[in-house]
Amino acid sequence: MADSSPLAPASSSTPTPTTPGETVWTIQALLTWTTDYLTRKGVESPRTEAQLLLAHVLGCKRVDLLVRYDEVPGENHRRQYRELIQRRVAGWPTAYLIGSRDFYLLTFEVTPAVLIPRPDTETLVLEALKILKPMKAPRVWDIGTGSGCIAVSIAHQKKDAQVTASDISPDALEVAQRNALRHGVAERVRFLCGDLAAPIPPGEVFDLIVSNPPYVAQGELAQLAPEVRDHEPRIALDGGADGLAFYRRLAGSVAPYLALGGCMLLEIGAGQESAVQNIFADFPQWQVGPTFKDMAGHPRVVAFRRQA
Repeated sequence: MADSSPLAPASSSTPTPTTPGETVWTIQALLTWTTDYLTRKGVESPRTEAQLLLAHVLGCKRVDLLVRYDEVPGENHRRQYRELIQRRVAGWPTAYLIGSRDFYLLTFEVTPAVLIPRPDTETLVLEALKILKPMKAPRVWDIGTGSGCIAVSIAHQKKDAQVTASDISPDALEVAQRNALRHGVAERVRFLCGDLAAPIPPGEVFDLIVSNPPYVAQGELAQLAPEVRDHEPRIALDGGADGLAFYRRLAGSVAPYLALGGCMLLEIGAGQESAVQNIFADFPQWQVGPTFKDMAGHPRVVAFRRQA
């Protein structure tokens, strides 16, 4: 190809050079150029993103690119790759561009209807599984399930768990249901649409409640990275004036749906540990439990036990 950039339209579909010095856009050359380009554009983890997007276009795994370095993708693949790179630089998250994100041993479908799963949230799943391990056929409720990454991961790892996943967004629930089918747990995950406990049948109780609620303060939304602020669902981010609105609602409404002695695990944002604990401490139903840190050492998950 005669051009010096894989993002420029090709003048010919011929995949090899015809004149001395002409660039051959092998997989290795494409990744090297794109990594440098994304770096200049300020994209985080540019090498990883370049690999994810190219692997998606070629229909292979990232690791497969290593053994295909000398392969020269055809112009159709190169055109698709060019379009994805341009959209990524324009601010679209890579997970939405490729339609998936890896989370806790599994790959989940994601669309703009759901929050993109983060590695930090794996802390919530890990601690939930520790609690559930000794239980027989535990009942679990995931509030605000989004993509279903928490509910499906728990059901996938705890084979006898019966999981309820609720969300106020019908579009999010459709994505979560597809993820449950994808990972073979659809028979053990029930999906309910509604706000908090509204869709839960009267008198039903759970052994464990988990949630990654919206916890970004409204004044901080504009400061989020553009790919988050402009593309991820606002309803999954907006935690009210101080970022704590959803925690107040949880503290005041869900205790009747948790078995006496049962546990609730909640993900929190930076600097919110004490504030969230204080909210729950004001209710006699709740006993404040430990806080669990994520891989970076930051407080990430707070625990509460129903005591009354």
